[in-house]
Amino acid sequence: MVGFSAFTNDKKLLEQFSQYSKVTGIIFMILGVLGITFPVIMSLTTAYFVAWLLLFSGVTIAFHTYKTNKKDWLGWFKAFIFILSGALTVVYPQTGVAALGIILATYLYMDGFVNFALAIEQKGQQGWWLILLNGIISVILATIFIYGWPFNSLFLVGLYVGISLLFDGVVLLSMASAVKKLEEEVEEENK
Repeated sequence: MVGFSAFTNDKKLLEQFSQYSKVTGIIFMILGVLGITFPVIMSLTTAYFVAWLLLFSGVTIAFHTYKTNKKDWLGWFKAFIFILSGALTVVYPQTGVAALGIILATYLYMDGFVNFALAIEQKGQQGWWLILLNGIISVILATIFIYGWPFNSLFLVGLYVGISLLFDGVVLLSMASAVKKLEEEVEEENK
């Protein structure tokens, strides 16, 4: 398998990859189903998560600027932008969801093209078509999102995060299965 060639001789690493890919895949699938079932809640959860990350980052940047160079106006400005963006998203989560919509569409386009490249790399291997399907779905979702933005953001952000997590979970489970087979092949070769 081309993508795993770097560590095919390391049985422990293969076992760990397979094990953690299964666990992560199952968690992603559960979160994905929850996001698909409750898209508005997933949208708001995503917005609040990003908001708190921005707030924490802004405070960290401000602390760093204070400790290293109190006259660094760019450091203070960056901290201000992060804190303001996070605070506005906490106070106005629907506007934050709309902003996340554009970011999410961009992410989905990039995710789709990365999956296309990975599928080409893995072509012929077990599960390569799932990686390709994941890429196609990501590009379709991004296009639909851009078409209806910003009016349908509150529903679509959560739905799309859920769908993406679900398919990422399926891909991880598929990769874990492929690594398990590779592990068996390596054991046979070593006998």
